[in-house]
Formats: sequence, structure tokens, C-alpha cells
Amino acid sequence: MTASAPLPSDSLAAASLPSVSIVIPAYNEEAGIRHCLVAAIEQTVPAKEIIVVDNKSTDGTRAAVEAMQAAFPEANIRLVIQDAEQGITPTRNAGFNAATGTVIGRIDADTALSPDWVEQVQKAFSTGEFVAASGPVEYYDMPMRAFGHHADDTFRKIQVKLAGKYVFLFGTNMAITKEAWLAVRDDVCPDREDLMHEDLDLAVHLALKGLKVGYVSAMVVGMSARRLDSSPKDYLYYVERFERTYAKHGIHDIRLLAPMAVFLGIYPALHAERRLHEHHTAQTWGGVPKPAAAD
Repeated sequence: MTASAPLPSDSLAAASLPSVSIVIPAYNEEAGIRHCLVAAIEQTVPAKEIIVVDNKSTDGTRAAVEAMQAAFPEANIRLVIQDAEQGITPTRNAGFNAATGTVIGRIDADTALSPDWVEQVQKAFSTGEFVAASGPVEYYDMPMRAFGHHADDTFRKIQVKLAGKYVFLFGTNMAITKEAWLAVRDDVCPDREDLMHEDLDLAVHLALKGLKVGYVSAMVVGMSARRLDSSPKDYLYYVERFERTYAKHGIHDIRLLAPMAVFLGIYPALHAERRLHEHHTAQTWGGVPKPAAAD
């Protein structure tokens, strides 16, 4: 029997890196899901799979994903249907449960991954220093993108230092090991009242289990600033999710609420700027509370 030739060192290094699944919850995202998927496909290192979880969309979201599946069969785009319950939390959960990668990346349907995002996630998680992490964003539909990216990264680094053991996760740009997800999935809050930030809730439950959340500046994504198109009432409700999430867990630390001050401070000027340039794409999820169920 002839011995097999040894693998090149770079092949051995690649084999030791964790596989990455990308999960994208989607509700009525026909307009932007193709852009999101193209960025997820065009990576320096391919994801193991790209999972779009459709949550009762009434537009052409599912058809758009199916068209992308046909156009890029090698990308392993999977369409998961989550029609049991409306909401971001059960939709995220369905995607995480379906993922088969060692690490689960979680982004939004308006996220545009940087070309090396999967590669950076692999490198970051290969260190074993943490079980979940987020990275910075730049707003691709706002002026001064480079400045915005630098400011966002700087603020998030400060927030990590202020947060103590309750380091945040940011659903637009985050990743978590499958093992860590399995450890907390029965504990995370279902939030059927739609009061909290589901990503912060996940981060809190990881901290309560003694599992470390990190921050990786090299995990960069672009995202829309469409949240700023929300009405003042809806935007305030969204921002107050920070306080409601921590209060739900009996955590009362004013340092954790620093993002509220920042988001409320930037809203008036940036909301006016976007209205001036006729951006009208308010975020669907996360605005006003759900109406009370009829008796």
C-alpha cells in the first residue's frame, strides 16, 4: 500500500479551523435578501451553509431565496420555514437549531458581510478565548462610512470595558458556538410580549452560565441605518429594549445602558437627514409592542 502524501501546512491549518454556519432571520425582506446572500456567498472562505429562516413573510422573500438557491447551488443556501410563531426570537432559535456548523454566525437580512467575515470568525473562535462574540458595523446607506465604522468600533470597545461580565451580543453581527447555544437554548427567554433585545437576552444567559462573550474588531459587516426611519415613538420603544432586557433579569447597572444615551442622542439629526434624502424603510421587527390579545 502506498502511503498518502502529507497535507500542506496551510491545508492542515484550514482543517483545524471551526466550520461556520450563517443564520439569517427574515420577515418580508424581498427587497434586500439577495444583497445579503450575495455578500454571504462571496467570502474568502466559504461558510458551511447559509440558512435563511423565513417567518411568515407575505412578500416574495421565499421566492427570492429559492431563486438564489437555484443560481448558486454550490453555496448550500438552506431555506427554513418558521411559521409556528411570529417574532425574531423563535425565528432565530429555529435557525440556530438547524445549523450544523461548529460556530453559528447570526446576521440580519439587511447585513452585508465583509468579504473575509467567515475567515475572521474562524480565526477568532479557533483561539477558544470565548464562546460568542460580536463585531463592528458600518452603515452602507449613510455618508462618511469609514468614519462611522471607526466610531462604532471605538464605542463598542468602550462598552465592552464598561459591561463587566455582561458583554453584549449584537444580532446584526455576531457568532456563537453550537455547543454554547445548546447549553443555553432552554434558558433563553421566549419574549412573546416582544419587549426585549433577544441578542442581549442571549448574552445575559451565557454570562449566567459562566460562558465568556468577546468582541472582535475584525468581524466587520455593513448594515442599513433604516432603524432611523422609524417614528420617534417606535424608535424610543426600540431603544428602551436595553433597559427592559436587563431589568427582566434583575440587572440594574447604569453602565450597561450607555447605548441608550448614544442611540437617543444621534436620532434627531440622523432621522432628519434620512427624511431629507427620502429614506423610508423603517425596520419591521422591533418597533411598537404587539397589541394585547383579545379576551
